[in-house]
Amino acid sequence: MRKGPVMKKVTRFVGLDVHAEMIAVAVADSGRTGEVQSMGTISNRPEAVSKLVRKLGGPKGLLVCYEAGPTGYVLYWQLTKLGVECEVVAPTLVPEKAGDRVKTDRRDAIKLARCLRAGELTKVWVPDPAHEALRDLVRAREAAKKDQLRARNRLSKFLLRAGRRPPDGTVAWSDAHRDWLRAVTFEHPARQATMVDYLGELDHVIDRVRRLELAIDDAVAQAPLVLREIIAGLQALRGVAKLTATTVAVEVGSFSRFEHPTKLMGYAGITPSEYSTGKSKRKGAITKAGNPHLRRVLVEAAWAYRHRPAKSLAMRARTRALPAALNEIGWKAQHRLCRRYAALQARGKPYGTVVTAIGRELLAFIWAIATHVERAHEQQPTRRAA
Repeated sequence: MRKGPVMKKVTRFVGLDVHAEMIAVAVADSGRTGEVQSMGTISNRPEAVSKLVRKLGGPKGLLVCYEAGPTGYVLYWQLTKLGVECEVVAPTLVPEKAGDRVKTDRRDAIKLARCLRAGELTKVWVPDPAHEALRDLVRAREAAKKDQLRARNRLSKFLLRAGRRPPDGTVAWSDAHRDWLRAVTFEHPARQATMVDYLGELDHVIDRVRRLELAIDDAVAQAPLVLREIIAGLQALRGVAKLTATTVAVEVGSFSRFEHPTKLMGYAGITPSEYSTGKSKRKGAITKAGNPHLRRVLVEAAWAYRHRPAKSLAMRARTRALPAALNEIGWKAQHRLCRRYAALQARGKPYGTVVTAIGRELLAFIWAIATHVERAHEQQPTRRAA
């Protein structure tokens, strides 16, 4: 992310308010006090966008921006392919006037063009199509896991209402538990039909999760080298296995764009909110103004640090081939975060607060490993040339 005035020579600043079918267009000249001109709307189609670029005199001297949103980065890739410099900006960081109560597509486009010229917008990192495809696959698996949880809850509550309980000592959703579920029958045809439907849906979503995880393994194997090395390196951390490491890597993208881990914590929305005025200083819950997918896996991984530092057989296997520097960071994280977990718990903090704080600090170790890998990857061509 970058915030500040545009440094290169730009003659026209273009703001686009993008929707599924239409795009509102506004243009501001390079003069700081020049009037911003609305150019109406165009169809959100490649041929209409190409025509707009030609109407504006070609790509030279143009700087275009639009807000990140559900339309994705297709427009960005199209504009850059035409030779136009384009920025996708964070919608939550676009300046707003407190008394402005009128919102239209035309006014939004004019505001984007004006703020772009003034250097008041914050651009977001844009993934390439392959990176975004892997991220979509990871999020699809996350959605499938949520559906699996819902299917389990529906089935377990149905059995509870019917008074059916598994044998004592049966671990929920284990192989033995699933065998018991398949053996459950009801005399009433309506209940039996319900049981068959719920169990079939559960089997379906389990197969769906399995297919998606295999697809993720294949996609990671074909990913760029630096991404594969980051995913492998992050597994030096306790609680961060392959799927968690992949989620973190695809959600963050380039770690080096964050000059300090606190910037990455803000991106994850896992920093405390604050309201301070005068001598009053008050901190509240985390902001949650960030990436929810990243924040979820961080909190899940943080629970592993309630245990004393140790390496399981699975963790030893996945870290055996890693560089010593990365294993050292992972071991340091175990000692640091375990002590921190115990200290917060001793102060009587709620479990949710404790694991959130641990997840925030875990992100600093993630940043250290990922930036180490990225720096090493950048130095490789130089070493070969030498």
